[in-house]
Amino acid sequence: METSPIRCHWVNQDPEYIAYHDNEWGKPTKDSLQLFEMICLEGQQAGLSWYTILKKRQGYRELFHQFVPEKVVLMNDSDIERLMQDPRIIRNRLKINAIIENAKAYLDMQKNGEDFSTFIWESVNHQPIVNKWTESSQVPAETELSKNLSKTLKKRGFKFVGSITCYAFMQATGMQATGMVNDHLVNCCQYR
Repeated sequence: METSPIRCHWVNQDPEYIAYHDNEWGKPTKDSLQLFEMICLEGQQAGLSWYTILKKRQGYRELFHQFVPEKVVLMNDSDIERLMQDPRIIRNRLKINAIIENAKAYLDMQKNGEDFSTFIWESVNHQPIVNKWTESSQVPAETELSKNLSKTLKKRGFKFVGSITCYAFMQATGMQATGMVNDHLVNCCQYR
């Protein structure tokens, strides 16, 4: 009898969620646009589950121009009103505005010669953090590193980037041997 691989406790049986866990979560990326998309989506998660955001991710991509900052910053009040009526995303005005503000902050960083990926990876000194959690209760919601990342992002004008959001972002964008943080449980099939 074939048994299912062991996965992190937060994954349900939805094939889309399993695919996200196995193929995306914690896979390192240094692509600035992918990192920008993920920091925006993690901010949308505030007060909700990642599963809720994952199910709406395609809608976000379509409605926010594939998270291309140069297009997102052009969104205006009528775009926001239209988005407030669209069930493909979380219809929260503050969260919608945060994506537009984040695009402005991202472009301001570019104008100042700061590469977003380099900036993000500097928060972990370009070195992976590999944790060895054996139980989900050991995994923190935030760390000093996520608190520092939150402060520096806020100083640059980013919104919905609290320390808990930043830690979830750090987990999602690369926790393997070459990633930011490894928070797969040691018995998880994706632990490296």
